[in-house]
Amino acid sequence: MFTSLLAVGAFAAPAPDAALPTTPKGLASALVAAPAGVATEVDAWRSDGDPSKGGAPDALQREALWQQRLHRHLARRPKTARRTLRRLPPGLRVNARLTNRALESLFALSAQTRITGRSKLRIGRAQPADRLMRHYRAAQRRFRVGWHILAAVNLVETGFNRLRNDSVAGARGPMQFIPSTWRAYGMGGDVDDPRDAIMGAANYLRASGAPGDYRRALFAYNPSSLYVSGVLNHARRMGRDPRAFYAYYAWQIFVRTPRGERRLTGPR
Repeated sequence: MFTSLLAVGAFAAPAPDAALPTTPKGLASALVAAPAGVATEVDAWRSDGDPSKGGAPDALQREALWQQRLHRHLARRPKTARRTLRRLPPGLRVNARLTNRALESLFALSAQTRITGRSKLRIGRAQPADRLMRHYRAAQRRFRVGWHILAAVNLVETGFNRLRNDSVAGARGPMQFIPSTWRAYGMGGDVDDPRDAIMGAANYLRASGAPGDYRRALFAYNPSSLYVSGVLNHARRMGRDPRAFYAYYAWQIFVRTPRGERRLTGPR
């Protein structure tokens, strides 16, 4: 996802709802340029800001939103995606494919929520990025489940707890536990507390086969090969470069409505 500024020059994201390129050549050019803006803002936030307090800075949200929209566009258009991604430099191509494959799987799983109005979704703030990272690392030390796996589950399930609704199956909390599973693996914690939920998820994944077999463990968490693919590809992206976690953290919440896709959070 990230390349050298020296290679692509300075880049500023277009307006939040600006039109996307329409051709593979234009999309590829955007995917080469956009990572520089994301990388610059992530590095600035981590060096000059404070990811342990508050949410992602506005500048990072704008850069990440443009990149997120490019990937979402391609993930719904496999033929265009193939023609676009093969135009990318090798290292960037690997990173882009991981994100794209994750979204393709999750879109196929119908991970987006269908609503008839905004009132049916409860949106909240994520805990600060560095605080979440401390939770993932603590869970990794205790249960040997990779921090990047836990972060990917947190991203896929609730957008780092920005989505606050219970699922149709009754799952709840940042890591989406059904009550019976939480009673077995939640260790007496609060299912709605991010730290407790992350620890419970690590406990459950370890009992289900992680770290030796992440596919098996994730399938136990959600018995869908599409879900497993979505989580693992996001996790692999973060494992290749932890800065990708901060970029994903700056992503926004999209939902599908009868009138089309809507973005519920982020810059206007």
